[in-house]
Amino acid sequence: MKNVFDYIIVGAGSSGCVLANRLSENPKVSVLLIESGPADKNPLIHMPRGIGKMLTPGSPHVWDYKAAQGEGRADEDWLKGRTLGGSSSVNGMVYLRGHPDEYNDWEAAGCIGWGWKDIGRCYKAMEDHQLGEAEFRGAAGPLKITMHPAGDPLCEAVIAAAGEAGLPHVADLNASLQGGIGYQPRTIWRGRRQSAAKAFLGPVRSRRNLTIRTGTDVLRIIFRKKVAIGVEVRDKTGTSEIYVREELILSAGALNTPKLLQLSGVGPAEKLEELGIEVVADVPGVGQHLLEHRCILLQVRLKSGSLNQAFSGMGLAKSLANYFIRGKGPLTHAAHEVCGFFKTRPELKRPDAEIGVGLYSIAVEDGKIVLEKEPGMTWVGYFTNPDSQGSVMISSADPDAAVTINANYLATENDRRSSIAVLRFMRKILAQPALRDHIVAETQPGPLCVTDEQLAEAFFQFGSTASHAAGTCRMGADEASVVDPRLRVRGIDGLRVVDTSIMPTLITGNTNGPSMVMAMRAAEILIAERRAKRHRQGWVRVAPVVSEDAEIPAITA
Repeated sequence: MKNVFDYIIVGAGSSGCVLANRLSENPKVSVLLIESGPADKNPLIHMPRGIGKMLTPGSPHVWDYKAAQGEGRADEDWLKGRTLGGSSSVNGMVYLRGHPDEYNDWEAAGCIGWGWKDIGRCYKAMEDHQLGEAEFRGAAGPLKITMHPAGDPLCEAVIAAAGEAGLPHVADLNASLQGGIGYQPRTIWRGRRQSAAKAFLGPVRSRRNLTIRTGTDVLRIIFRKKVAIGVEVRDKTGTSEIYVREELILSAGALNTPKLLQLSGVGPAEKLEELGIEVVADVPGVGQHLLEHRCILLQVRLKSGSLNQAFSGMGLAKSLANYFIRGKGPLTHAAHEVCGFFKTRPELKRPDAEIGVGLYSIAVEDGKIVLEKEPGMTWVGYFTNPDSQGSVMISSADPDAAVTINANYLATENDRRSSIAVLRFMRKILAQPALRDHIVAETQPGPLCVTDEQLAEAFFQFGSTASHAAGTCRMGADEASVVDPRLRVRGIDGLRVVDTSIMPTLITGNTNGPSMVMAMRAAEILIAERRAKRHRQGWVRVAPVVSEDAEIPAITA
């Protein structure tokens, strides 16, 4: 049957692309990958600094959400990738893995199989790193990782100033367990973005057992009692149903995965009933436990060394020529040229704060974000282990209705105190002698922002989401978790979740690398389970959730 597959993956983002690659390695297994957005053909996707044009509300390549910041503050835009590769096709290309102990903490809390022993091995299998193979650093995997080129005078001054402030220079931030500062590891190779679609889908698109559908919205999951048997989809031709034999896997992200579960009757029963949705499974945690990094953008005026002029006027023309002819120059840079990790308190066992330094500065003119005309530099900083939790909840049974997102930033004293410490340490670096000949003045939040109350408020006035939403379908061994350590949705058969929504905690770093490695680990689990089933059944084909000749139930409204 053409509308029946062994595996259906909803969402062709960072996790979905990895799953499609790994699950379709077996030619006897049919895999369908469904993506709401278009194919990744826009050339600005592949130009690293094309993100300035791609990440704009209304773009066909992004989901555009409104999120409440908390405490009655105005809503802010949250933009997520909506194309092959998902957010890995529109993000800042920052490649950071998190601290090994953070994954060990997951395992210690009951997520068996998710400690660094397994996750580190999966990272190594995934990477093709410019720095070469080392313990838990790979050099033969599909995902190409490079370092920002060394030698820029301003970058060198930033690194030297950090050293003067007590933060040492390290060659590989992902291998430094006690923090440090260095050049940015990036998913860029030969001047082009290495998205999950580029690394994992590109080499296997010709597989006959892999079907990729773009421009296709998944409206809801189809259940037979408490078994997921398929999805209802909509494309330019209308609506239809597609069925699954073995597993339906949601990889739609920390916002759309809980939305789809709730629309389909899996979530907090009381709220679903209020919206007129028939409850399939009462799983109160769906959409709860939203975690996000709240970052501040500290800007300084520079005497020279900024890239502002390289992105406008004749400077942009030169940058474009350098990019297209030589594959080099400012348009090949990631969001940050320099990155660092440090501890907000000296007694901590591991770093809990991140900074990224970009050689540009921005302003708002007529409601639009533009580059400043004068030379400037932007430092992005945030506390990486927030306690504050928000939520994602559908507002209607209509799949086209916007979800209600409450970020609930800095809601705990620990989050506020730690965030203030981040900003103070950034200023400490900026005040060091190594940067004295480069900096004119801090322009944002500015020298009048000095008290703890003012510094905490600066994270709202001059800050934003870090685009690291996670945790809304939390993995755990406890009954309150949404998925178990094998990623099975509680109370449902044939349904798993594989994306950042399963993360029990945020990691110290960006979430793109973790979203891919979690899919690598999930694929191992799924493949091993399939082999075990076949072995138990004497190597007879696994009994499908929906058989080839089964009577498909009618779709009801």
